[in-house]
Amino acid sequence: MQIYEELKARGLIAQVTDEEKVRDLVNNGKATFYIGFDPTADSLHVGHFMALCLMKRLQMAGNKPIALIGGGTGMIGDPSGKTDMRQMLTPEMIQHNVDCFKKQMSRFIDFSEGKALLVNNADWLLDLNYIDVLREVGPYFSVNNMLRAECYKQRMEKGLSFLEFNYMIMQSYDFYVLYNKYGCNLQFGGDDQWSNMLGGRELIRKKLGLEEQDAKAQAMTITLLLNSEGKKMGKTVSGAVWLDAEKTSPYDFYQYWRNVDDADVLKCIRMLTFLPLEEIDAMDSWEGSQLNKAKEILAYELTKLVHGAEEAEKAQATAKSLFSGAGDAENMPSTVLSDEDFTDGKIDILGILVRTGIAKSRSEARKLCEQNAVSVDDEKVTDTYTSYTKEQLAAKAIVVKKGKKVFHRVEA
Repeated sequence: MQIYEELKARGLIAQVTDEEKVRDLVNNGKATFYIGFDPTADSLHVGHFMALCLMKRLQMAGNKPIALIGGGTGMIGDPSGKTDMRQMLTPEMIQHNVDCFKKQMSRFIDFSEGKALLVNNADWLLDLNYIDVLREVGPYFSVNNMLRAECYKQRMEKGLSFLEFNYMIMQSYDFYVLYNKYGCNLQFGGDDQWSNMLGGRELIRKKLGLEEQDAKAQAMTITLLLNSEGKKMGKTVSGAVWLDAEKTSPYDFYQYWRNVDDADVLKCIRMLTFLPLEEIDAMDSWEGSQLNKAKEILAYELTKLVHGAEEAEKAQATAKSLFSGAGDAENMPSTVLSDEDFTDGKIDILGILVRTGIAKSRSEARKLCEQNAVSVDDEKVTDTYTSYTKEQLAAKAIVVKKGKKVFHRVEA
């Protein structure tokens, strides 16, 4: 099976502008393609996972990825899927996030010997004169068409800032620059990016005076990922699941995938792992306890991909040990409380749940206790006033548990 057919079989492709052209490009290793990442945080998260895995698959098939970091568009903010305007980041914050992205992307993409490029659109966007943008790019965009775009429509009632309204033009200009500078002939993005990507294709075609039927125009093809699935995977009760081990430990990362819904596990294995399709197809008939085995496979494979085989094995061993009641807490997520965490030498159970990240707030922590979902050293804690002294936690660590699958070691 060639790579394009494999991508379809794995459920990664939702829509393309010219399927035969895309198939020819990627199957013959002729695609120079890009995917954009706005540096809105200092770590990538599982919402980016599908894009990173796709880039890795295509590179393995001989195609050349361009990872475009949105150092420039990040200063505007993409309104797609947002109910409010994003927080305005300073240039220093954006540069820090860009540096973090580069390091994490290198785990998936081989940037050696010109096999891939990592570029920052700040290099061309920040030097643009706004009047020049209006004159050179503005005439090719219809405001009527822009307002019909889904990414803008969903914001019209609540309010869309003029700053964000420019995002489509900036993203379209990215494709124009990458096409001219690096020969980029293919772009990928999520389903919420479709209007922006079509804008880039149209900008190139119109700037070069090409007709739709021209072979050169047809080469500027766009493929759409089923990225809504990736974004859905990035939502948990406790917030985003990060690829940075300092933000989400390998054990927590493993547990996140170990706890996916039964209905989603085989879909995740098919879309995100690099296991052979034949092996995955054999799992289609699995049910009951076999699905737990599938979840272990998913969690192990993805943890290995992000954190390495050693960390994946540790996380798996810890999870199995804790679930069996053996109590091996060596690789369990842990928090060491400092003096600032105590008030009058004590910290209550709600404070511990929030400090460890098990709960996002004291009100959420209170609900967990009231729902009989919290235990300390295997004893249920329903009294929200339960507290622990600094001396007590310094002398002996405690294991806080939420439900049956979330464990956390706490000491002072």
